[in-house]
Amino acid sequence: MSAGAANGAGTRLGRLAQRARADRTEAQEKCDLCGEPIPAEHRHLLDLSNREVMCTCQPCRILFDRQAAGGGHFRLIPERRLRLSEFELPDAAWEELRIPVDMAFFFHSTAAQRMVAFYPGPMGATESLLELEAWKSLARANPLLGSLEPDVEALLVNRARGARDQWIVPIDDCYQLVGLIRLRWRGLTGGKEVWEEIGHFFAALDQRSTEHAPQFAT
Repeated sequence: MSAGAANGAGTRLGRLAQRARADRTEAQEKCDLCGEPIPAEHRHLLDLSNREVMCTCQPCRILFDRQAAGGGHFRLIPERRLRLSEFELPDAAWEELRIPVDMAFFFHSTAAQRMVAFYPGPMGATESLLELEAWKSLARANPLLGSLEPDVEALLVNRARGARDQWIVPIDDCYQLVGLIRLRWRGLTGGKEVWEEIGHFFAALDQRSTEHAPQFAT
C-alpha cells in the first residue's frame, strides 16, 4: 500500500474539511484559474495531473461544463449525490475487496486505467490494492456503479461502528472526509472529537443526497 494520488489534493484538504463545520468563519476565496473572488458555495475542478481540487468561478466553470473542454487536463466535478438504498454489499463481498478499514471510496482513475480504492486515515488517503474480480462482482450486483464519471465521482462506503451506508458522491466530498480525519485524528482510535465530526459529515451528506432505490420490472 502507498500514500496514493489522492494526497495530491493536500493543498485543499484543510479548507475542504473546514467547510464541514457549521461554526466556521469564511475567508474570501478566489477562483484558482482567474483569481476572481468567488462565494463560499462554488464548483470545483479536478486537475488530473496531480488530482488537486481547484475552486472555480461561474464563468470558468462554464468553460469546463463539457468533458472535452479541459483538454484532458481539467475536469469539472459534478454535484450528484445519491444515497444508495438496497445496495448489494454483504460482509463477504466487502472482505473480498480487501479494504483494511471500515471506510473507503472507489473511483475510476484515468491515469491508472482502472478502478482504484482509497481509505482515509490519520496520514491522509491511502491506496488499497483493489481486487479486480471482486470489484467486477460488486458492479454486476449494482449496475448503477457503471454510471460513475471517471476521476470525479466515487462510491463512498461507510461501515464504521456498525454502519452499512453507501453513496455516489463528487470526489471532493471524499477529499473533504480525508481532510477532516487527518486534521482531527488523535491517538490510536481517533478520539471523541473526530468521530463526532465524522458523524456530522455523514449526516450533512445525507441531507444533501437524493435517495436512490433500484427500480425492478413488474
